[in-house]
Amino acid sequence: MPTPAAARLVDALLAHGVDRAFCVPGESYLNVLDALRDSGIHTVAARQEGGAAMMAEADAKLTGRPGVCFVTRGPGATNASAGVHVAEQDSTPMVLFVGQVSTGMLGRGAFQEVDYRQLFGGMAKRVFQLDHGDDPGAVVCEAFHIASDGRPGPVVVALPEDVQDRLPDGLPPLTPSVTAAADVDTSALTELTARLTQARQPMLIAGGSGWSASAVADLQRIAETWQLPVSVVFRRQQLFNHDHPHYAGDCGIGINPSLRDRIEQSDLVLVLGSRFSEIPSQGYTLLEAPVAGQQLVHVHAAETARFPHADQVLACHPAAVLRALTRVPGSPKDRSDWVAAARADFDAWSGQPPAIPGSLQMGQVIQTLRTALADDAIITNGAGNYATWIHRFFRFRGFGTQLAPTSGSMGYGVPAAVAAALRCPDRTVICMAGDGCFQMTGQEFGTAVQYGARLIVLVVDNGMYGTIRMHQERRFPRRDHATDIVNPDFAALARAYGGFGATVATTEAFAPALEAAMAADVPGILHLKLDPEAITPNMTLSALSGS
Repeated sequence: MPTPAAARLVDALLAHGVDRAFCVPGESYLNVLDALRDSGIHTVAARQEGGAAMMAEADAKLTGRPGVCFVTRGPGATNASAGVHVAEQDSTPMVLFVGQVSTGMLGRGAFQEVDYRQLFGGMAKRVFQLDHGDDPGAVVCEAFHIASDGRPGPVVVALPEDVQDRLPDGLPPLTPSVTAAADVDTSALTELTARLTQARQPMLIAGGSGWSASAVADLQRIAETWQLPVSVVFRRQQLFNHDHPHYAGDCGIGINPSLRDRIEQSDLVLVLGSRFSEIPSQGYTLLEAPVAGQQLVHVHAAETARFPHADQVLACHPAAVLRALTRVPGSPKDRSDWVAAARADFDAWSGQPPAIPGSLQMGQVIQTLRTALADDAIITNGAGNYATWIHRFFRFRGFGTQLAPTSGSMGYGVPAAVAAALRCPDRTVICMAGDGCFQMTGQEFGTAVQYGARLIVLVVDNGMYGTIRMHQERRFPRRDHATDIVNPDFAALARAYGGFGATVATTEAFAPALEAAMAADVPGILHLKLDPEAITPNMTLSALSGS
């Protein structure tokens, strides 16, 4: 039978609507595992704690609710820190439960003991450690509230072994936490409306977390009625339909120079939801200082001091501002030429992919994906030069179709795809992964097979850590070191796990291989053999090194 404290903790999860938790089992939280067994919560056992934490983070992005992960003490916690870092950087609500040594052993260097407040203090919004007399249910309620409130992020709850089987007397009924979103002030809305009305060449930049399908629909409606070109920040491309005539591209790595120029030339820049950190700000150079003739408005629930020179700051989620703006008449000005020019810049930048060395043309691979996949297909990826192809040349057409780490974490794509395939079993899930990126968490393909998570991994194999090699050649030409990789046969690896596997060495082979993988009843891997010379869409390795 589940012990009372563990049962109370799981009851609190159920009260918050938790229907799935990701874990790697460990002896330090066996009581909770036992309570989970008959709870109705789908418990997914991953292969490594970093993968489990990334699955929980990705699940939170899809549901809008805190993702839940359980790991064991010591090495389990340190492994899981990779996913905690993603949640912190991406502003994703997540609660990580970590086993801990018994309270009588704390501070004595016990087996696998870690001070979690020190370990996670710089990443998590809060670190709890249960003690005798604490109500586990109340701690869970507070953890969920903190994870979702303001700027969302991860919360860690440590579970000493001896606390898991004891429960104080006379506990009150569980009350799920409710996070109330701040509304937009009427006077602030009036001021913003006046700025929008007066602007001749405005630009809207959307990003951040906590969006919903309705908020994204409001964003499109506002872009149309106010005649605004819309850009999105790094790896938030699902926030605006790329086929829409108002879409102007993304502020990411390798920004379209024309888009940057247009942002700098705008007389009103409205930043919605994004902290506008290093990547979208292009190394803290874009929008970092006042520009003559340009007004800057920042809407964010928590980062109200991000732009000291902002002309207006609204301390709320963009959804509240967009919802309020739908009740206000649109722009009296005709800005159609400005919108069309921004769109033309995007089309010129991302329309026709360039030819690259080798028999496999990644541009045509992406174009095949664009035509073969339904609009609701989910694309996941980790980090690496390979991701440039999907970010620049794919067309994201709806909310909930992209799972990618703004933290730039390698290894994210496969765990995220597992979470997506389990959460959305009727949708196609494609993971883009480099050969190095895949091998960070590729063992989670086994998790996909075990739980019937139908996903397709495109492993882009150029035999190196391509991004690092690119930087290496730029700084130390022809002195490459420690960036080569000897890879397995990834298609054979898929078959060894019980999945579908195929090798793709030519452009012509990709479409039939994709069709076969989509028709299979098991997870699949397509091993794409990319010429090492094709280091980026516009640069060869030899040109980088000057050889």
